[in-house]
Amino acid sequence: MNQAEILDTALQEATRLWGIAEGWLLSPAAWSQFALLLIAYLVALYTSRKLHALLGRLLTPPEGQDSYIARARRFVALFLPLLLPLLAYVFTGLGESVTRSLFGSGAVIAFGKRVFLFLAVRILVREVISDPVMQVLGRYILVPVAALYALGLLDPAMAYLDATVVPLGNLSFSVLFAIRFVVVAGAIFWLGRWSNDQSSQFIKKQEEMRPAMRELIAKTIEIAIFGVAFLLVMNIMGISLTSLAVLTGVIGVGLGFGLQKIASNFISGVILLLEGQATVGDYVELDGGEAGTIIKMTARATILETYDGRWIVVPNEDFITTRVVNYSDSGSANRYEAPFSVSYDTDINKVPAIIEAAVAKHPGVLTTPFPPDCELRGFGDSGVDFAVEFWVEGIDDGKNKFMSDVLFLIWNALKAEGITIPYPHRVVELKTPLPEQTA
Repeated sequence: MNQAEILDTALQEATRLWGIAEGWLLSPAAWSQFALLLIAYLVALYTSRKLHALLGRLLTPPEGQDSYIARARRFVALFLPLLLPLLAYVFTGLGESVTRSLFGSGAVIAFGKRVFLFLAVRILVREVISDPVMQVLGRYILVPVAALYALGLLDPAMAYLDATVVPLGNLSFSVLFAIRFVVVAGAIFWLGRWSNDQSSQFIKKQEEMRPAMRELIAKTIEIAIFGVAFLLVMNIMGISLTSLAVLTGVIGVGLGFGLQKIASNFISGVILLLEGQATVGDYVELDGGEAGTIIKMTARATILETYDGRWIVVPNEDFITTRVVNYSDSGSANRYEAPFSVSYDTDINKVPAIIEAAVAKHPGVLTTPFPPDCELRGFGDSGVDFAVEFWVEGIDDGKNKFMSDVLFLIWNALKAEGITIPYPHRVVELKTPLPEQTA
């Protein structure tokens, strides 16, 4: 259909609509239907105001409740803005049955009913739907469809879109099929993402399971949900999976060449989740120097967060093929040692007991697996070298300042006992006397 034909069709449709409107304006039955529309709207307005307050109290749970029933009540409460147009739609439908029984016609009131439905769809998209993807689908597809339905132009528009064919190589499809595919796929994958979020939250609350097992189950459910969503979209749209054989072969070749790293990282991620050698919450240090707390494990990579707030994305393969130091910040104890020195005129036999008692006062220092242990390490150039070993929960970084606190305790304990901490001394020996200064 060329541009002239489209313009001619539009003019014909506008003339037809004007004729219908002119007939309504001159018909007594039409005016009675307009009156019924107004009455239906006013009754819906009064009823919605009464019900809105009542339903608002019933559907709003006490603050702080997070049970499934409370979530369901909050979800239903989101649809309260639709109360007015839906009540108007229902009351208008009752008026339509009355007018058709009395006058044998109800075109005007049927048009008003469709308008109320359009208003309900518009409020749904603008005030109820919060997901960005669904908002785009609603704004550019659902609202225009509702507007065409209200004007009685939906069937001609669908017929025109169905007749408009888009060629794509050896394939061809209508514009209507493409729009349906986008709507159905968007809705199903949005539902899949919502289901995946709910299942992930439920699994992460199961504290009796190991973190690695929780992550593995969550990833398995995610793959299953989106796999089923893909098959469901193909089935609803009538696309045979056998027609995707060529595409599957291309993907297989890609995995064998360009995507082999992605496949390797995916398999490495599954191995990590199964073995549990590194999981969310652990503090790890890789062979390349990257170190941080694991905050997320995805299908391709593991995300580390450093104590200065940076995120490091590490491919899962690096955890399998390279050396990884796991400090197990999620609960395992770690040992540190603080070196110090005392002067040579100190009774060094008293030093271990003094330091061990001082370090043991720190609330973060553990008594198991071993209490603080002060050891003589050697005789240095300026003093006698000692070191105290101590065990703590967590890593000496970020919020924890174990080493700094212990060094303060050592300093204060030595000062309290009158023990001197040495510093380097240098003795200069002159082989020849200094020249005498003359007045």
